[in-house]
Amino acid sequence: MELSIVIPLLNEAESLSELHQWITKSLDGVIKDYELIFIDDGSQDNSWEVINQLASQDKRVKGLRFLKNFGKSQALHAGFARAQGQYVVTMDADLQDNPEEIPYLIDMLRSQGYDMVSGWKKKRYDSYFGKNLPSKLFNFAARKTSGVALNDFNCGLKAYKAEVVQAIEVTGEMHRYIPVLASNAGFKRIGERVVQHQARKFGHTKFGSERFLRGFLDLITISFISRFGKRPMHLFGAWGALMLTLGVL
Repeated sequence: MELSIVIPLLNEAESLSELHQWITKSLDGVIKDYELIFIDDGSQDNSWEVINQLASQDKRVKGLRFLKNFGKSQALHAGFARAQGQYVVTMDADLQDNPEEIPYLIDMLRSQGYDMVSGWKKKRYDSYFGKNLPSKLFNFAARKTSGVALNDFNCGLKAYKAEVVQAIEVTGEMHRYIPVLASNAGFKRIGERVVQHQARKFGHTKFGSERFLRGFLDLITISFISRFGKRPMHLFGAWGALMLTLGVL
């Protein structure tokens, strides 16, 4: 199989049929063999019923249902484990990611030798203080601490070679920092492409202050792994030297 598209979702029943039509219209005749993997992360609406209906109409549609909400990272991790494609694309289910971008992302993997390509929502249709400003802070901090030179770490639209998603483990709020996880796993060819961002058509954003805090805590973890993952004793050596100095004084 050439491509797996992994789509985590929470309470997106209104968007799913339109998203399915948009994806198939964008890929049919361009990507020969692909699958759509919808991960229902504990939705309280009828998202799962819509997924089952789509699967009955299109054999390329597959679904996985969590009985409670575990978070986007766990949903992606489960989707990665089930992906059969040579390439894997992730995208959100809220119609804000444009599936017409997918062939261009795959071409960058195939012809330009990238291990993964991240979308960059350069022009966004979100609340500035509610989402845009926190994202800018995240991206600035992630660039500085990780050394991975991306403008938009948290864009849901990304493309990977299969070996990348097989090598990383996405937990907590680490989905924001998948490029850093990939880099730490040895996949250094990480590209970026400006992608179209659409205004949300249904529902509301799942972003909140709690996720903002958890994301920054995970950024500290990422910073630790990036700096000391291969040389953990260097951290303890630095602390030990400091304690010894204080003891002598």
